[in-house]
Amino acid sequence: MSTPTQSPSARTSRRLTSRPDLASAGADTLAVVVFVLVGRGSHDEGSVVLGTLTTAWPFLAGAGLGWLALLAWRARGCEWRSDSLPAGAVVLSGTLVGGMLLRRLSGTGGTPLSFVVVATTFLSLALLGWRGVVGFRRRRA
Repeated sequence: MSTPTQSPSARTSRRLTSRPDLASAGADTLAVVVFVLVGRGSHDEGSVVLGTLTTAWPFLAGAGLGWLALLAWRARGCEWRSDSLPAGAVVLSGTLVGGMLLRRLSGTGGTPLSFVVVATTFLSLALLGWRGVVGFRRRRA
């Protein structure tokens, strides 16, 4: 006896609006904002709100691009959960590559090698770290 399956469009629409996806996107957004706040705090820069928004937008937009890529793969049948390490790698790639390119092209900041290394390290730990903890807890349950 075969089990009923949903059409690809029904699966996709459910996934695009699921609570785990919204929670994962929120955790990713928080990780980027913390990255910006820690960096701005260590450099003692000007206006907290305006400066944070100016610094954060390229990386938030890059994370958005990573999420769009993840959702596009899902629309084609990819079964990655948004809290999985592979999904995190897609979001991380968008955040780093998109963020650095937008930062460079917009003139909101440079991309010296030291900044790229620090951003890559922090964002990798943040965006993949929480997913690693979730995966570990899921396996233990």
